[in-house]
Amino acid sequence: MRRRKTAVAAACCLALLLGTLLNVLFVPGSELPPPSPPPPRDGAPPSPPGAPLEPPEEEGGGGGRAALARQLRERYEEVLRYRQPRAAGVRRAVRPRERRLMDLAPARTSAEQQQQQQQPRGRAAAERGRASAELGLEPPPLGCRELRAAGGVQYLGSGYTKAVYKAVLNRSLAVALKAVDFGGHDVSRCVRQFASLADCYRLAAYKIVKEMVLLQRLRHANVLQLYGYCYQDSNDIPDTLTAITELGSPLEMIQLLQTSWEDRFRICLSLVRLLHYLAHSPLGSVTLLDFRPRQFVIVDGELKVTDLDDASIEESSCTSNSDCFMEFPARNFTLPCSVEGRCQNMNEKRNLYNAYRFFFTYLLPHSAPPSLRPLLDKIVNATGELQWGIDETAAQLERVLNLYKSGEYLQNATRISKSEYRRVPEAFIPDENYRCWPSYHHKGCLLSVFDVNEAMEICDSYSQCKAFVLTNQTTWTGRSWMLLKGTPVFCFRQNSCRGDKRSLPSVSRVRCASHGPTCGFSHNFPSHVIVAVFHKSKRVLPCI
Repeated sequence: MRRRKTAVAAACCLALLLGTLLNVLFVPGSELPPPSPPPPRDGAPPSPPGAPLEPPEEEGGGGGRAALARQLRERYEEVLRYRQPRAAGVRRAVRPRERRLMDLAPARTSAEQQQQQQQPRGRAAAERGRASAELGLEPPPLGCRELRAAGGVQYLGSGYTKAVYKAVLNRSLAVALKAVDFGGHDVSRCVRQFASLADCYRLAAYKIVKEMVLLQRLRHANVLQLYGYCYQDSNDIPDTLTAITELGSPLEMIQLLQTSWEDRFRICLSLVRLLHYLAHSPLGSVTLLDFRPRQFVIVDGELKVTDLDDASIEESSCTSNSDCFMEFPARNFTLPCSVEGRCQNMNEKRNLYNAYRFFFTYLLPHSAPPSLRPLLDKIVNATGELQWGIDETAAQLERVLNLYKSGEYLQNATRISKSEYRRVPEAFIPDENYRCWPSYHHKGCLLSVFDVNEAMEICDSYSQCKAFVLTNQTTWTGRSWMLLKGTPVFCFRQNSCRGDKRSLPSVSRVRCASHGPTCGFSHNFPSHVIVAVFHKSKRVLPCI
């Protein structure tokens, strides 16, 4: 049994590594340009200069300056489109656009413009206020005053555009701070092309503004919360932008594979609920062009999307089905072209297939309850072939959740215990534990069960299990925690819990599992948590 479980765990890890290797070697579904290494850092990344929210000047001059001004204008108008409500039933059909506008700019340079830096502070503030109102940003609950008093600032990481920090505000609220990464790929490449640090910062900062607008427009339990933002001067350039958002834990797929199936199912269910909302959002169908696990975080066990600067609501136009081609590392798909000249459900289907290849294949089927595996395999296969849309996928996963929470998945299973179990009303439990996989605790075998009968079946499946402890602690689905023990338990004679603990057997830590006085402590369960203790035995238990 142990060799089989070890082999399953090794196979899961190997499948994840092979899948990651394929995604690196082949063209990604997010259509990211190949990154160039950022310049070396001296400590934490410096705060970037520039003013992001002012409407860009009209194109003027020649060569590189005109190209950069055009990109600034396009980025600014893109933010305005996400702010403006869309009329019911109206969809925008446009030609496909490159995800990163700066990659289309010609490799020309122009003299760095100093006019923005030299304008009076009053005018700059007025322009920023006018632009903020035009972009529809709500007054932030947290702003510069709280940011200046932040403590415990730590650098977490960076991507193409942004650097992310952790900070504590008001001595109690842990938040994430997002700012343009001055040494990142986007700013560095732009400066090499146009030699204008301030304007290149503005171009990158529009992506943070776009993300802020989307975080305010897309209100959902699986979308990260925007707490506020701040404009402050940095590096002698006014109005650098910092966004203040909810803080989450990075999504580590290797760690997720080692967690219980119930927690992994929760991640997939959170993702499907998010994609269902994005497919029917107030902005229309939203696709995540940069769809990778690193774009998500975990907050209180729920998956949340944290990076929306590469989201898009633009529908690809078409004249024939061949124009609706989607390319992925392992599969290609051609979607139908509608009579309106749009690729049908391309945004939705792109999200769904990325969810399949990054999440479902690794997290859904492995170590699931046997009676649920046929339905889970059906879900994985249907999404991998894009046979279902997001509505059907969400409905099927909600069905799995209902079967699991209600215990209906156990009705068709043969529920005959192979061993005889005896409930011990007053028991003392040695603290020695054995480990199992998957488990809610890395130092023991802590699992979730629907009822006592399922607990007995699980104990039967482990050769080391000699007893189990049921608790009133529950998981997110309402199932009870049970602790499997690899050593026998003992019953107490009347009042044996009273008196000197030295009279008890020589074990490291013991406890009474009754409402009487506590003799000790076991596995961090206080006395009021334990509901019952069951011992696997055909004979009378030894008493002390």
